[in-house]
Amino acid sequence: MLADVAREVDVAVKRPPTSGAVRTKFQVVALLVREERARVMADDSLTVARRSEELKRLDGVATMLAKTAARDTSLLELLADDARVSDAARAFKASVMRAAGMEPPEASAPVAPTATAPSTSTSVVPQSVRSRQMANPFLAPDFAAAAQRSAPRAARLGGWELLEPLFRSFERAATGAPACMALPAPRPVSIPRGRELMPHQARVVTATARGHRTFLLADEPGLGKTAQALLAAQVADAYPLLVVVPNVVKTNWAHEVALWTPSRRSTVVHGDGDRMDGFADVVIVNYELLDRHIGWLGELGFRGMIVDEAHFIKNRTSQRSQHVLALSEKIRTRIAGPLLMALTGTPLINDIEDFRAIWQFLGWIDDTVPLGALQAALEDTGLTPADPGFSAAARASVIDMGIVRRRKVDVVADIPARRLADLVVELDGAAGRSVRAAESALVDRLVQRYRTALEMRTVSGDPHAIDHELVHRVASAELKDSSSKAGGENVFTMVRRIGQAKAGLAADYAAQLARNVGKVVFFAKHVDVMDQAEQLFADRGIRYASIRGDQTPKVREKNVAAFTDDPDVSIVVCSLTAAGVGLNLQVASNLVLAELSWTYAEQTQAIDRIHRIGQADPVTAWRIIAAQTIDSRIAELIDSKSGLAARALDGAGDEDVLSSTTVQLDALVGLLTDALVASELD
Repeated sequence: MLADVAREVDVAVKRPPTSGAVRTKFQVVALLVREERARVMADDSLTVARRSEELKRLDGVATMLAKTAARDTSLLELLADDARVSDAARAFKASVMRAAGMEPPEASAPVAPTATAPSTSTSVVPQSVRSRQMANPFLAPDFAAAAQRSAPRAARLGGWELLEPLFRSFERAATGAPACMALPAPRPVSIPRGRELMPHQARVVTATARGHRTFLLADEPGLGKTAQALLAAQVADAYPLLVVVPNVVKTNWAHEVALWTPSRRSTVVHGDGDRMDGFADVVIVNYELLDRHIGWLGELGFRGMIVDEAHFIKNRTSQRSQHVLALSEKIRTRIAGPLLMALTGTPLINDIEDFRAIWQFLGWIDDTVPLGALQAALEDTGLTPADPGFSAAARASVIDMGIVRRRKVDVVADIPARRLADLVVELDGAAGRSVRAAESALVDRLVQRYRTALEMRTVSGDPHAIDHELVHRVASAELKDSSSKAGGENVFTMVRRIGQAKAGLAADYAAQLARNVGKVVFFAKHVDVMDQAEQLFADRGIRYASIRGDQTPKVREKNVAAFTDDPDVSIVVCSLTAAGVGLNLQVASNLVLAELSWTYAEQTQAIDRIHRIGQADPVTAWRIIAAQTIDSRIAELIDSKSGLAARALDGAGDEDVLSSTTVQLDALVGLLTDALVASELD
């Protein structure tokens, strides 16, 4: 019976798109195979031969499912530990079990998301937070919030089940165009000098300035959701602001706060929060730490909350989802009209009900009914779920609550044809410690060389003044030694260590992009970084092609064709040196630079693999940069030489300024100078 259903699913998946009913069948068969395997392994009454035969048959069904998932890799999300099992899936599972002569387990009521009290063994309150609480022990009451909660609810639709029709309205009344609320024309927005806000971004900020306070911001990656959210918080004065994000982008959010709202202080919560600033305007915490900090986060008095990659809370019964929903409820209870923003390029992972937790976070619904403004909008339609026009009206009502979805192609006139976006990541664990230790050793060696050379001078000068000419000579000598010696730590081995440490983070981001926007080009300099990335893609069931320097022309051509022609191949992993020239990969419009080049030209050549004549979409190159390492300095140097590169190409510059040696030397000069300045301050 399981094999028959698995074959039925496989046939359906061959004719995309995969419907919700087919997804449900796939998930149920997978669950039953898993349960049957456990039952067979635990059944002592079976002979060895009989057990082997049963397991072999189950393996056959599992193999069919694996082949099906290879055609539609989004099905793998249904097998995750925190994947939601819908009521429809439970009902189908029960029917399959009954048809097989088995007694299904008694259905249990779904677990409602509630604010679970953190255990005293893991709950913490950072000292700086205690200081803030002591400095301001009373939060001013917001009587408007109480008035909103006590407002009577209209009764015309009181007897109707509304949530299910609301969800289904996005299937029944779909127009084919992205769901997007009507946004006002952009108005001038105060932004820091040197930054540029694109018109589509300014529309969301303008809507916030006019009083809109809840957004499901589902723009495609590359359209600047982070900047929109931070500037929306600024115009709404939604401080203190809580930002909940995946760990990989935690440091990048702090970087973006400094870029877009430099007058506001941000703090990033790590571990027990010993190093956080309890008086900061923006508190950034990753999902995994909510359990430890949920107590004080709920009491700090936040006036706004942003949840990045909001599809992470799709399973309402998971602990992280419950914590996010509990914090949102705390804020909405205390503040009238707080700014609540859910950011995701993938609002739907498996089915329409993935909306449920996000809508609940935004305060549009609760466990059973629409709330406040959404309930009023449904009443104003004059329709009931039994009326033919209800689905279209209900869908429009939800979209007007604040769903914003734009694709690159929708705002192509607003955005540059080619954009370089930096994603700042923090290196944790042993790899991060190794990088920091190597950089510290390099800096110590440079400082020792400088001081030794200074002591050998016959002419004395100001002992506190930095001799920049000597700094340059010391850096040149270090670079020469690094180039000539095979062993030991130097600037080249350190940069390679950083690439290795970033590999998993870069690959993880590329995987997210592939799921959100389709095909992605992944560039790296070193083979071991490519190997790590490919292993992560394989582990996640993501099909990829590989372009390396040791391939024959025939193999290379085959892999390029697989990426450009096969819709199931999502990522191509490329060597910067082997694939940086001579390839046309414009089937993608997103590129990840996992490792930095030593020259602006090499970086540009990589981007030009997708930014070519015939490219219909704006191109975004995501550059992964390790925070608080030489990586950041190299990125700044490469960017600073972009103008020199343009002048050299126009015949008005010196091509020497473009050499990789110049960047390497300038990086060492910067490291030594900073160390000497720091030693003088100490």
